[in-house]
Amino acid sequence: MTIQEKLSLLEELLDTEKDTLSEETELNQLSQWDSIAVISLIAMFDETFGKVVTPKEVKSFKIIKDITDKME
Repeated sequence: MTIQEKLSLLEELLDTEKDTLSEETELNQLSQWDSIAVISLIAMFDETFGKVVTPKEVKSFKIIKDITDKME
């Protein structure tokens, strides 16, 4: 999966416009980054990547790159 495909997945998950996220985007700057987004992200990792991500791990994510790195 390319970085652009990963960013598109996250844009869809966060309900943001296409091409608005970059790997350097800070999560705390996104109004969409809330508890619902965290739950959705955990579910997406399980369904799409077959990976278990804990809420503690998600809390440690600071920028989009932290998430895309975990997608590999």
